[in-house]
Amino acid sequence: MKAVIIDGYVDEPACFGVPPYVSPYIRYIAGALRERGLHETDISYFTIDQLRKSPPGAAELIERAEIAIVLAGMTVPGKYLRSTPITLREIENIFSASGGIKILGGPIRLGFSLEGGKKAEKRIINATDVIICQKDIEAFVFDVLEENNAKNVQNCEHRFRKVEEIGRWAQKGAFIIKMHPDYPNVTCELETYRGCGRHQHCSFCTEPSYGSSDYRPIKDVVSEVSALYEASARFFRIGRQPDILSYHAKDRGENIPEPDPQALLSLYKGIRKSAPQLKVLHMDNANPGTISTYPEQCREILRTIVKYHTPGDVAALGMESADPKVIKSNYLKAMPDEVFEAIRIINEAGRARGNNGMPQLLPGINLVHGLMGESKKTFDMNYEFLRKVIDSDLLLRRINIRQVMAFPGTRMYGNDGLVRKHKNLFLKYKEKIRKDIDLPMLQKIVPAGTVLRDVMCELNDGKMCFGRQMGSYPLLAGIPGNIPTGRFIDITVTRHGHRSITGIPYPLEINTAPVTLIQELPGIGRKQAGHIQSKIPFSSAEDFIRRTGFENIVPYITF
Repeated sequence: MKAVIIDGYVDEPACFGVPPYVSPYIRYIAGALRERGLHETDISYFTIDQLRKSPPGAAELIERAEIAIVLAGMTVPGKYLRSTPITLREIENIFSASGGIKILGGPIRLGFSLEGGKKAEKRIINATDVIICQKDIEAFVFDVLEENNAKNVQNCEHRFRKVEEIGRWAQKGAFIIKMHPDYPNVTCELETYRGCGRHQHCSFCTEPSYGSSDYRPIKDVVSEVSALYEASARFFRIGRQPDILSYHAKDRGENIPEPDPQALLSLYKGIRKSAPQLKVLHMDNANPGTISTYPEQCREILRTIVKYHTPGDVAALGMESADPKVIKSNYLKAMPDEVFEAIRIINEAGRARGNNGMPQLLPGINLVHGLMGESKKTFDMNYEFLRKVIDSDLLLRRINIRQVMAFPGTRMYGNDGLVRKHKNLFLKYKEKIRKDIDLPMLQKIVPAGTVLRDVMCELNDGKMCFGRQMGSYPLLAGIPGNIPTGRFIDITVTRHGHRSITGIPYPLEINTAPVTLIQELPGIGRKQAGHIQSKIPFSSAEDFIRRTGFENIVPYITF
């Protein structure tokens, strides 16, 4: 049997799979196919971006495959540097070209929309011969390939996978990352558990659709990392869980389970032991309510993370709103004072700068608009909260502001009229935060002159190269010049935008650098750059200082 997997990309609150990330679902599907007897050579894998370029042989593989699988779904759509998630028309075109069993799955089962602020539509595609998995696509694929089910695919059961199954499939499917177009520079998203442990859930949240929390055994996660490491993976993010602090937490009957610091210590130590030369180990989601309810346990966990991770890490906090009325109406996770305390505790643990130029661990904030109970005062309260954070000299690596996307089955579905009512207010408020909060915050986090290590060049238009460090919510850097994509370089931060920075290669080869790069050096403008270039070549730092007088930039240049 031949199988084709098409990665249409996923973006969920607790899972990211847009390049250079690869989601765990892809690896689970590949592992399920392997366990059903398919050899690695029987499985083809393409990202949707690859298919758009019509690679040789791809159309024929899709046409002849006995099973074609498309993974897709954006429950929190964002803006992406160089990738675009799959569209419904592309899904239909892929399946119309396929002659085998056709399976569509992933978060798309919950509904489809390409942007926030628009209701997710439950009706996805018109094709009647496509099976849309109503639960876990990897489990469905595994069951379909059982001998009897392959002949009666329409009646195959839709079910959730078991943690024991993905413990096996995650390891067996690790090989698939070698087929990713970014390989070996892919960040492997790791799942520790899914399903929120709170007794009451946020009004818009899709996490309850996965059932109760199903914590994966620590040894299974570590074994998965080991298999990926053997396949040359070096970049990892523990991202697929609603709250990393609650991994193997104890349910005491309260709304928030009690964290287990020992479980996180065993997890991080195990990952480091199985992948000793990893380059990135980051995390994603953390519940601010967990931190404010169990501060000492969380302090211990944060110390563990900072000890074993790599710098530039971000703990994304689901605040959603600073308006108590909105918080109560939507069962949100924490009140503003609790979120503020969580921000303070994370800063306390992770503010120190690491060896890649970024602080060790900083909080991020997610704000959602269009929720029930929102008023014009909500926007003011959110702004004043952020103003308090920056005035208190606390750092936020990322402020994510979006409009709610309402999914069928959530309390928000049919109650999202405020999205349209407050649209213009939302846009003005968002721009104000970018100008008044994001810009000065970024200047604090990476002041001009900061050296950022291992920035991967991802996009190049000939005049400007855009790159990022690998990891969780990396800073976008614009680098004047033509630099080959896929190359890692160090850069000196020279200027700041609202959500990005400008940088130049570090150290700058002063004798060959164009004026466009020289003028970006700290304290140097176009006139001074022309003066420096007119005196090229320089033989040494002493020669440079003697002939130009610009001693302050010597640390950033080489001869």
